[in-house]
Amino acid sequence: MKLQDKLIELKERKKGILAANFYNFETLSGILQASSNLHLPVILQLSESSIRYMGLKTATAMAKSAIKEFGTEAWLHLDHGTNLETVQKCLDEGFDSVMIDASEKSIEENIRITRNVVDIAARYNVNVEAELGFVAKLGQQQKEKEFTQPEDALKFVSSTGINALAVAIGSAHGFYKQPPKLDIELLASISEKTSVPLVLHGSSGIPDFMLQEAISNGICKINLATETKNVFMIALRERLKNNSEIDLRVVFPDATRAVVDLIEKKLKTVNIIL
Repeated sequence: MKLQDKLIELKERKKGILAANFYNFETLSGILQASSNLHLPVILQLSESSIRYMGLKTATAMAKSAIKEFGTEAWLHLDHGTNLETVQKCLDEGFDSVMIDASEKSIEENIRITRNVVDIAARYNVNVEAELGFVAKLGQQQKEKEFTQPEDALKFVSSTGINALAVAIGSAHGFYKQPPKLDIELLASISEKTSVPLVLHGSSGIPDFMLQEAISNGICKINLATETKNVFMIALRERLKNNSEIDLRVVFPDATRAVVDLIEKKLKTVNIIL
C-alpha cells in the first residue's frame, strides 16, 4: 500500500502511525524489530543530517534491505527536506514519501515551493508532506501566534495539493523545558477545515494521553526522533561504564534493545494498545 493511501485510511478511522527517525544500523534495526514484534506498521525517517552522515545511497539501501529482512510493513520518508535538490535525490532513490519544509518562509513562498515539489513528486506517485505554522526547533521558543490557523491550512492544502500537513499546535523539536501542552481545540478545527491527514512533529516528551487525544482529533502521523537518540546513548554510556570492551558488536546490542523497548512503547501508544 502507498503511504498516502495508508494515511487516508488512518484519517478515516481516526487512527495513527509512528514515524521514527534512524541514525545508524542499530537504531534502524531497533525500530524495525519493535515493529515486527508487535506486527504494527512504522514509517522510517531520514533527516538531511542523517543522510549526510550515512550517505543517501547507503542509508536508503540499508533501510530497504532491513524492511525486507524484518518482514514488517514500513515506508521510507525524508524528514524536513529544505531544498529541491535533496527532495529530487530522495525521489530518485525510491523514497516512499518526502517532506518539503518551507514553514519559516511567508505562506505565499511556502505555497510556491511546496506546489513545485508536489508537481515533481506526482511523477513518482509518492506521499508529499509539508509544514504550515512554526514548530520550534532546537534552541527556539514556540509562540502561540505562530500556530497553524484553520483558514490558512485550508488555503495551503487547496493551493498545494499536498498529501499530509504538519501543523503547529504547541509541540516542539527536542526536549521540553516546560511541560508540553497541545492546543487540541485548534487541532480539531484544522482537521475539520482540511481533508488531508495531519502530522505532529516533536512528540518526544509528550505524555501518552496527549498523543492519543491528538490522534482522536485529526493527527495521523506522530514523529519521534529525540527520545530515540537519547535512550540509545543512555544505554551505551551505561554499558561502557568501568568497561574496557572495544568490540562494537558486544556493546551496541544493549543500546539497540533500549531502542526496541522505546519504540514498542510508542507503537502501543500511537495504536492505543493499553
